[in-house]
Amino acid sequence: MLSQKERELLAEVWDRLTPVAEDIGADALLRMFASYPGTKTYFSHIDISPGSPHLTSHGKKIVLAIAEGAQDISQLMVTLAPLQTYHAYVLRIDPTKFKLFSHCMLVTLAIHMGDSFTPVLHAAMDKFLSAFAAVLAEKYR
Repeated sequence: MLSQKERELLAEVWDRLTPVAEDIGADALLRMFASYPGTKTYFSHIDISPGSPHLTSHGKKIVLAIAEGAQDISQLMVTLAPLQTYHAYVLRIDPTKFKLFSHCMLVTLAIHMGDSFTPVLHAAMDKFLSAFAAVLAEKYR
């Protein structure tokens, strides 16, 4: 799936992004809510308005989980096992929503990183986020 060079690049990029995890995560969530309004239903119990503590907190959790997965992509199934179970059996999130979010995250990263979001990084990030979404959806099969 990903070459060793791509894995190293992803780990390095996510390390650099963790200090701004709240901003990136919140922006990606807001982008998803605007583009796919049906996704808001999963967040009806919290304030998801721009800048709200709930939104930034959840955005940070998402980015940190993605960053943790990027550190050892070969162990993605193990790393995400608790999140798989939680999203499938407790939250009952429609697994197609993970793909929607990964696309919104790609757009957010492109905007946030500007010229440093190279075509090589874009391709590696797309593969990784697709794998991340697929692993989260695994419990639904």
